[in-house]
Parts: sequence; structure tokens; C-alpha cells
Amino acid sequence: MFDKLRALLGADKDTADDGDKTEPHHLAVAALLIEAASLDGEMADEERTTIARLLSEKFGFESAVTQELIARAAAHHADAVEIFNFTRAIKDTFDAQERIQMIEMLWEVVYADKVLHDYEANLLRRVTGLLHVPDRIAGEAKKRVRTRLGIDAR
Repeated sequence: MFDKLRALLGADKDTADDGDKTEPHHLAVAALLIEAASLDGEMADEERTTIARLLSEKFGFESAVTQELIARAAAHHADAVEIFNFTRAIKDTFDAQERIQMIEMLWEVVYADKVLHDYEANLLRRVTGLLHVPDRIAGEAKKRVRTRLGIDAR
């Protein structure tokens, strides 16, 4: 079972590039961000740019590494039928503060196009629970992102 999870998340050492600086949790983060950007039916340019920026800021990757990570994550995302493996990799690797930051990253992606769709809101509720982030804390994270992006509260 763990071998299957490692393979899904790209941790299979036999197929990994020797110069690959990414870890399974990097791929999981990128795949969740892609999931958030894709739920409204299309990934807007603003969402792509936001994902690249967030990954570079979070992990300190150069642009080429970030783009490769996004490409790998998009392939894993296309093959995935659920988000549990991605959230588990994050939950098992990130501390509580980093999981809150992950929620903020997701909110930044869904608000990149300035429109929150029902599917996006539902994803955030599910991910919040799977990452064991309390609802109140997740709500505060959402407010911080809306304020940072200049989106009026409704």
C-alpha cells in the first residue's frame, strides 16, 4: 500500500531524476493547488501564475523546478480519482502552522480569478477537515486572503 502511495506521489526512486529537488509533499501541494484551480472547469492564467508564485515562495524553487513540479503534479492530478492521498502527504509532513498556510494558498488560488465557485468552496471545506484545521482557523485564513487580495467580504 505504501509503495503504491509513494509511486502515486512520485517518490519512486527508480524513476526519479537524480537532479530532482522535489519531495512527495511538494507534489501533493502542487496537485491540490491544481485541483482548486481546475474545479470551475478551466484553469485561468491568473490561477496558473498564482500557483507558480505560491510554490516558488513556499519551497524556494527556481522557475524551472517550479514549472517541472507543476507539470508532474498536473499529470498526477489527471490520474487521481480523489484527494485523500494528497492531503495525507501534507498532513503527515506539515506542522499545524504549515497546514494553515496550505489553506491560505488554496484560497489564493480559488480567488485568483476573483470568483468563488461552489465546487471550490466545497473543496476547501473538505481539505480543511482532511488537514485537521479547525473551521474557525480556516475561516480566519480565508479572511486574511480576501483582505490581502482586496476582495470585499460578503
